[in-house]
Amino acid sequence: MKISDLLDTTNVIPDMVASNKNDAIRKLVDTLSSRLDEKSLEMVRTAVMERESIMSTGVGKGLAIPHGKASCLENTYAAYARLVKPVDYEAIDDEPVRILFLLVGPESQNSIHIKMLSRISRLLNSSSFREKLQENDSVEEIIELFRIEEAHFIRI
Repeated sequence: MKISDLLDTTNVIPDMVASNKNDAIRKLVDTLSSRLDEKSLEMVRTAVMERESIMSTGVGKGLAIPHGKASCLENTYAAYARLVKPVDYEAIDDEPVRILFLLVGPESQNSIHIKMLSRISRLLNSSSFREKLQENDSVEEIIELFRIEEAHFIRI
């Protein structure tokens, strides 16, 4: 499974406006509304917020990777957003977050979930990749950036 295959024009937001961390997470989950019914969306929101209550998924460098697993899911889903204005996220470096990558999946696929989280983290840990994402406003080009970066990562 490739990260870039999980992204499309409905779940990539290059100019999200969010008032706070919870608002940003809610809006990211809402991008999955064309794939999931309202009950499933609510279960996903709950799972992500429960995970967030354990420890912030703000990993530093202006990046957060909110994630969770829900019994209602049969597939893995993702969403990407760049905030117009960074929000406080209780990140490990105490810096506000501007880039968010949501990952949610079935409870039964723990190893895939961990593998995908690791891949997302490695990709977004690259400062040059984050800069490219920050500079680009086109949804299609952002998805292409993920494809290119992931292809490079897989070759390593």
